[in-house]
Amino acid sequence: MADIAIISGSASDAAITDKVKKVLDANKVTYDAQILSAHRDPDKLEAYVRASHAKIFIAIAGLSAALPGVIASRTDKPVIGVPVSGTLNGMDALLSIAQMPKGVPVACVGVDNGDNAAWLAIRILKLAKK
Repeated sequence: MADIAIISGSASDAAITDKVKKVLDANKVTYDAQILSAHRDPDKLEAYVRASHAKIFIAIAGLSAALPGVIASRTDKPVIGVPVSGTLNGMDALLSIAQMPKGVPVACVGVDNGDNAAWLAIRILKLAKK
């Protein structure tokens, strides 16, 4: 069973996913990484989220960046969004992740900052062990 589920919306997000994995590997935190789009694979995404035993989700997404919000709408577990640069230097993704409606919280780190998403997830996991 993985402690963290890393979900990226596209294979093109691999460089950011690798940043997350590097920090988690260095800290011996278990994870499962998937590529599941909120737009192209909504049914697969929902099934994965609902079946996952992960304690935290890290969602990596660019453009409209709907992925973190869709995940947060399907679970009560913490979701950390990582906006990916691309069009508008990632500002579109950043605002999409940060501006979630009440009751659907998503933590948001800086654009392309998969490292901080992993560090935040590790801190959340440490809280559960206290």
